[in-house]
Amino acid sequence: MKSVVVGSGGREHALAHVLKRDSEVTVTPGNPGIANSKNISPLEIDADLFIIGPEAPLVAGLADQLREQGKLVFGPGVDGAQLEGSKAWMKDLLVEANVPTAKHGTFTEQSAAIEFLREMPLPYVIKTDGLAAGKGVLVTESLNDAESAIENYLSGKAFGEAGKTIVIEEGMKGNEISILAICDGKKAVALSPAQDYKRLLEDDKGPNTGGMGAYSPVPDVTEHFIEKIMQESVQPTLEALIKRGIDYRGVLYAGIMNTKKGPKILEYNVRFGDPEAQVVLPRIKTSLFELLFQAASGNLESKPEFIDDAMVTVICASEGYPLAPRSGNVIKGIEEARKMPGIEEVFCAGVTQNNNNELITSGGRVLAVTGKGLTHLSARENAYAGAHKISWEGLHKRRDIAGAVQ
Repeated sequence: MKSVVVGSGGREHALAHVLKRDSEVTVTPGNPGIANSKNISPLEIDADLFIIGPEAPLVAGLADQLREQGKLVFGPGVDGAQLEGSKAWMKDLLVEANVPTAKHGTFTEQSAAIEFLREMPLPYVIKTDGLAAGKGVLVTESLNDAESAIENYLSGKAFGEAGKTIVIEEGMKGNEISILAICDGKKAVALSPAQDYKRLLEDDKGPNTGGMGAYSPVPDVTEHFIEKIMQESVQPTLEALIKRGIDYRGVLYAGIMNTKKGPKILEYNVRFGDPEAQVVLPRIKTSLFELLFQAASGNLESKPEFIDDAMVTVICASEGYPLAPRSGNVIKGIEEARKMPGIEEVFCAGVTQNNNNELITSGGRVLAVTGKGLTHLSARENAYAGAHKISWEGLHKRRDIAGAVQ
């Protein structure tokens, strides 16, 4: 069987890494660090299954284009992709489906937004309505910073058109958890949960990023908790989509805040989380290809099973990330890291090649080093041992990923 993974980041590398167990994988466009990468349009490739990784092509309608060609696709059409393409649309759907979520308001005008903001409890949460590569969220306890963000977002200075509509939410406190659900349009099955680290610096300080590391499983998250999320949030969301005439075949990535009043949905994404994919997908011991094939066919029959081993991934990023990452630095040590015991893989994201065919940095989040072990501690030790083998000028990584996991 042949599969095509669309995208070029660490998430797509993780998908290809697991799919190759029982399918012949092509990654498009991929990158020089991912085997079988081809810079060719997926519309020009024949395969048994297409998996679209990033949110941007989903929101742009690539899944619809492929389906019009008669191809089997795992990934929502442009209608379902609105769950991530418009936070205002997503929040309205959650309210309609009676899914637990934060109180919110949607705004295009500054004075009304600030008036609403001043009525909100701390912390203040401001989000762009449109796609902002995982960076269009501000969480702050500073009223001045929140009001400045509103001005910069709505004016288009910060995120262009994506920020000209904003969502202001009630701040919620608790543990943040990610659960990925595989959907076939009618029903869904959950993957093993993960916890990621959004802030750039240790102790969750610094600016928000696309994610600086993750681990799976999450010891505090029980099967009962996952079932509660599926019954009270994911399934009602699917049913609300069906009422709107939307056949959602893809992954629903639920960002959850486990508050004192119970779990609430922070937001949905319509693609596998990155870096969550780099710790969740390799732990699947059943066939990922078969699971996604069934979902894309509208006929989920199997449930994924997972190995007992824990996995921890550490993101190696470029200096200046997330605002202005440096690029062009030669990367050393990837193969040495891959050969170390306890390394699942070094997943490549923001990389390209120079004229000497050396891998060089070309983005903010460059690599994800995933370690595995019988415990979270051993997986963490292995991940950091691998990451320490890798170097380039200006490499940055957090040093506390999975550090507090018991």
